[in-house]
Amino acid sequence: MKHVLTAAAAMLLLTSVASAAQTPTRMSQFNDWGSYSYDASGGKVCYVLSTPKSMQPASVDHGDIFFLVSQKPGAKPTYEPQVVMGYPLRDGSKVVVDVDGKKFNMFTRGESAWMENASEEPQLVAALKNGKAMKVDATSQRGTATHYTYSLAGVTAALNSITKCK
Repeated sequence: MKHVLTAAAAMLLLTSVASAAQTPTRMSQFNDWGSYSYDASGGKVCYVLSTPKSMQPASVDHGDIFFLVSQKPGAKPTYEPQVVMGYPLRDGSKVVVDVDGKKFNMFTRGESAWMENASEEPQLVAALKNGKAMKVDATSQRGTATHYTYSLAGVTAALNSITKCK
């Protein structure tokens, strides 16, 4: 629970201008996924997030790690998956998200990664809803290969809970 709240605070810092945003409000918890919202200058922003069930290698300090899917404000629900790490990612590296064997590439900037091909965002969200497990592989700025596993229990209910976010 502590990690989810920390992740919510980090999400706010990463996605909004401090002067235009408020503290995120926790809406609901669905198994391993929580839903949150905050008010921004462009309207209400809603997102779901989860923290990893396992982190490898065990010998390094990973910091707070989470995977989130935010809903872009607008009439039609569109989602933006993002990975946020507790450490800087290697410049030019890719983060690979694997949902039950289907792989998606993300580009990195700082401590975050987003879909390399934005047109694949709906496929990743569909894979999350239909999947059993997700793995995320990344490379730290220092060159350490890191591996995370996530439960997808509750992701569909969490995503459904933010469909009417406005």
